[in-house]
Amino acid sequence: MEKPSPVQLLEMLQNLGEEELKVFHFYLQYEPGGDFTKIYKCQLENADRLKTVDVMVQAYSDRVMEVAQSILGRMNKGSPSAQEASSRLSEDALHKCHRKLKPALKKKFECVFEGIAKAGNPTLLNQIYTELYITEGGTAEVNDEHEVRQIETASRKPDRRETTIRQEDIFKFPPGRKAPIRTVLTKGVAGIGKTVLTQKYSLDWAEEKANQDIQFIFPFTFRELNVLKEEKFSLVGLVHHFFTETKEAGICSFEDFQVVFIFDGLDECRVPLDFHKTTILTDPRKSTSVDVLLINLIRGKLLPSARLWITTRPAAANQIPPKCVGMVTEVRGFTDSQKEEYFRKRFRDEEQASRIISHIKTSRSLHIMCHIPVFCWITATVLECAMKNRESQDLPKSLTELCLRLLLLFLKTKGTKYDGGAETDPHWSPENRKMIESLGKLAFDQLQKGNLIFYESDLTECGIDIRAASVYSGVFTQIFQADECEMFQETVHCFVHLSVQEFLAALHVHLTFINSGLNLLEEQQTTSKKSETRESAEKHFYQSAVNKALQSPNGHLDLFLRFLLGLSLQTNQTLLRGLLTQTGSSSQTVQETVQYIKETLEDKDGELSAEKSINLFHCLNELNDRSLEEEIQECMSLESLPTDILSPAQWSALVFILLSSEKDLDVFDLKKYSASEEALLRLLPVVKASNKALLSGCNLSERSCEALCSVLSAQTSSLRVLDLSNSDLQDSGVKLLSAGLKSSECAVETLRSEFKC
Repeated sequence: MEKPSPVQLLEMLQNLGEEELKVFHFYLQYEPGGDFTKIYKCQLENADRLKTVDVMVQAYSDRVMEVAQSILGRMNKGSPSAQEASSRLSEDALHKCHRKLKPALKKKFECVFEGIAKAGNPTLLNQIYTELYITEGGTAEVNDEHEVRQIETASRKPDRRETTIRQEDIFKFPPGRKAPIRTVLTKGVAGIGKTVLTQKYSLDWAEEKANQDIQFIFPFTFRELNVLKEEKFSLVGLVHHFFTETKEAGICSFEDFQVVFIFDGLDECRVPLDFHKTTILTDPRKSTSVDVLLINLIRGKLLPSARLWITTRPAAANQIPPKCVGMVTEVRGFTDSQKEEYFRKRFRDEEQASRIISHIKTSRSLHIMCHIPVFCWITATVLECAMKNRESQDLPKSLTELCLRLLLLFLKTKGTKYDGGAETDPHWSPENRKMIESLGKLAFDQLQKGNLIFYESDLTECGIDIRAASVYSGVFTQIFQADECEMFQETVHCFVHLSVQEFLAALHVHLTFINSGLNLLEEQQTTSKKSETRESAEKHFYQSAVNKALQSPNGHLDLFLRFLLGLSLQTNQTLLRGLLTQTGSSSQTVQETVQYIKETLEDKDGELSAEKSINLFHCLNELNDRSLEEEIQECMSLESLPTDILSPAQWSALVFILLSSEKDLDVFDLKKYSASEEALLRLLPVVKASNKALLSGCNLSERSCEALCSVLSAQTSSLRVLDLSNSDLQDSGVKLLSAGLKSSECAVETLRSEFKC
C-alpha cells in the first residue's frame, strides 16, 4: 500500500488562507468526519501548516488524506481557496486510485467462464464477446409470463422499428429527452447475457476503450449484497469495503466525481427493498443498513449526481418504482446473425462452425433456444464433443437429448478430473448416481417453490455434500466459495440456466416413477397399484403430466413437460442405463402419449390458448412426431390452402409453423388463408406477431372486432400497420376497435380504415 505523502498534504494546506486554516482546525477538533477520532485543541494551538501535517499524520496514519479530503469537501462551498485545495486533492487521489482500480477491474472481468463459474479454461471476454440485441423502451412492470414463452417471443425476427441501443451508450443522452438519464433498468430472461453485458461495460472502461468521461465505475451484484444485509455501512464505507483502492487513495467523497453504480441481478436480491417505509438518507458518510442505502441511492436522495444501472429478470422488475427509473431497456439475446457470429468466434475452424450452424437450423427447438447466449454455450459444448466421436447425422436434435449429453459430458469430465480416471461408459458409479439423484431432487423441490438461488440449508436437505459442491461444476455452479472472499459468510448456489434446472427436475420425476412407480406430480403422491399393468401406469403418468402443465396459468411447467416426455423415448433412456432399475417406457406408451396430445389439440371449444398449443407441438417434436406439421406443410404447398376442412389440431399446426418460421412475419394477409371469421380467430397469434395485417374486405363481425381489440391492446403485440379498408363494420365493431386503438399499449402507427358503417 502506498504511504500518504506529507508533502502532498502540505501543498493542499498551503492553498488555504489563515482564516480557512482555523476552520480546518475546528473540524479536526470537533468533527473530522466518518469514524475518525478528534484531535485535542491543545495539539493544534498556534499550529502552522507544517505542525498541522505532523499532528494529522501521527493521528490518522495512512488515512490522513481521507480526513483532509472530507474536511476540504465540506469547506469548499463558500471558499474559493478551499475549493482549489479540495479540487487538487481530488485530482491527485483520482489518479492514484485509477492506477490500481482499473487494473483490478480488468483482472476481474477480462476472462469469462461460459456457463461455469470459476471452472474450466477461462476465455478472454473480448475474444468471445458477441454484440447483444438490446432494445430501448418498455416498462418496469412485472412480467408473469413463463421465461420459456418470453424466450420464444423474443426469438422471432425483431421489429425493425424498435429503438436499439449499444451497451457502451447505455447512459448517452438520447434525442428528445429533456434531462440526462440517471437510472437505467435492464430486463432480460435467465442466461440472456445481462451479467456479461455489465462485465463488458466495466472492462471497456478499465481498459480505457470507452466512457472515459466517467471517473468511477463500481460494479456490484445483489448476491454480494445479500450476505451483508445484517451489516451497517455508509455509502462511502460500502464502496471502500468492495473497492479498497478508493480507501487506499484517501477518497471519502464522491459528490464531485462522475460515478456509475452497477447493481446486477435484482431478481436475486434478498435485501428488503421497501420504498414506502424507509427513512430519507442524504449523507453518504452516515452508517445505516444496506437496504436503506440502496433505496435512497435509487431514489436519488443519496448521491443524486451518480448514475445507476440495474439488471433484473422480468419477474422482479417491479421492485423498483417506475418514478425512480429513467429508462428501461431489454436484452433480447442474439438475433440469427449474432448467433452465427457467436459460433464462428467459438469455433475458429470455419468448416466446423458452418456444420454446427447448419445443424442447429434443422431443429426448431434448438434454433429458438440458441437466442439465449448460455444455451449457445451448452449447444456448442455438446456438439463439439459429439462431432469428435460420431458422424454429423447423429448429432442431438432435441432439447432432451442435448441436455442428456451435457450431463454425460459433465460426468466424463468429473471422472477424468476428480475420480482418478474415466469409468466405463456411461459413468454411473454409486457416487455419481447419488449425486444426480440429489441434484434432481434439489432442482424439482426448488422449481416447485419458484426458487433459482439456493443456500447451504437447501443443499443439505437434499443430501448434497457442501464440500463436494465445487465438483458439480457444469451442471451446478458455486457462485461464491468461502475460501475466495472472507467477506462472504454464506455460500450461494444456482444451476447454469433455468432450462438445466427444469431438465434435472424432469429427470428426477421420471426416474422416481420408473424405479418406484411413485408419481411426484400428483398432489397426493401415489404409487401405481399392483393390479395396474405397467403400460396402464405409464399411460396415466405421462397424460397426467400433460394435464398438469396445461393447468399452469403462467406455463411454468412447459419446458419441464418437454423434457419429461422426451425422457420417455427409448433412444434417450439408453443413455440413462445405470440409473434406471428397470426398462423404461414402451414404444406403445409413446404412441399413446402422442395420440393424447393430438386429441388435446383437437380443442373444438377454443379453450386451449395459442401458447399452450405451441408448447404441445414442441412436446411432439421431443417425442419425434411431426406428422401434424407435415400434413400442414403438404397443404401449404398447394395453390390454395383448404382451410374449410382443417381440424382444430391442423389449425394449431399452421399457427405453430407460421410463428416459428424463419421468414419475416412482415405481412399477414388473411385472404391468403381464408377471408373468414374462423380463419382470423384461429390465426390471431400470427396477427399479433406480424408487423402488418391486411384485413381489407373481410367483413369483420362483432366477435372478430372484439378479438382484434385484444391484439391491439396487448403489450407484446408487434402490429404496426393495420388495413381494415373496405370493411362493412357495424357501430359496435367500430367502438370495439376504437377502444383497442386508444389503448396505451397499442403500437399501431398506420391505420387504413375506410369503414362502411
